[in-house]
Amino acid sequence: MVGLLRTAVRTAVVAGIAIRVHERVAARQQGRWAESTVAPPLPVEARSGVLLQLKELGGLRDDGILTDAEFEAEKARILQGA
Repeated sequence: MVGLLRTAVRTAVVAGIAIRVHERVAARQQGRWAESTVAPPLPVEARSGVLLQLKELGGLRDDGILTDAEFEAEKARILQGA
């Protein structure tokens, strides 16, 4: 009878440890996933609008209407707004 009781206690201790380890691992994994949130991509309309603006800007530079410095400054402004 003592052997049976000892086995039951040992099983309960091992099961308790396993449950605590599982809970800690699950909490750690949830924390990792929560930290790695990625910003959603821009909608297609916004991306195509930015691309159109950049193409138009490049055309103005190629036609000699804008200097390279003006082109770079305006490009940076457009990309920051994207």
